[in-house]
Amino acid sequence: MPDSQTLSAKIRPLDRAFFSRDPRRVARELLGKVLVRDAGRKRRTARIVEVEAYLGEKDPAAHSAAGNTARTSVLFGPPGHAYVYFIYGNHYCLNVSCEPAGQAGGVLFRALEPLTGVEEMARDRGLEIHDPKNPAINDLIKLTSGPGRLSEAFAITRVRDNGCDLTSSPAASGSGKRSAMTDIVPAASAPVAASASPRPSINPGATF
Repeated sequence: MPDSQTLSAKIRPLDRAFFSRDPRRVARELLGKVLVRDAGRKRRTARIVEVEAYLGEKDPAAHSAAGNTARTSVLFGPPGHAYVYFIYGNHYCLNVSCEPAGQAGGVLFRALEPLTGVEEMARDRGLEIHDPKNPAINDLIKLTSGPGRLSEAFAITRVRDNGCDLTSSPAASGSGKRSAMTDIVPAASAPVAASASPRPSINPGATF
């Protein structure tokens, strides 16, 4: 697994123009990118391997179908911001806003491949990893295979993270929400297996 210093040297957050497009295109191109979290002293990173695209007000499965409300306002705002919601009374889910401001759209993160900060992810998931420096595949799957699991592993909550700008670098952040920023950065290579779909049925194996 790569170390934090190696990844830090390569971090270059995606710009806003990347997200200001059709969510279906954004979803496909997010695969293989790396999600970065600066929370405390240890940086958490994971490769994006499964996402869902939601197509705005005309998509009955999208939250934005209800219109621009206090809950969904991030989806109608500028692209590249975190939209976090609570589901089943137990899980947070991380999305990113797409399309130009005023036109709703978003992508849900469904599964990640952990890269660094595995011990911290396991701690927040309440799991034990026997060898954090060389974790078994089954341990990694338990950490971030599902939108609720990955949000827990990355310590994501609606209060802290909803509305955060994902195009800002965590290394250059100052205070407030930006001190715990999640960013999406380009990766050198795509994962072995990845999927993008507007619906969760693309991968029945991923759970919350």
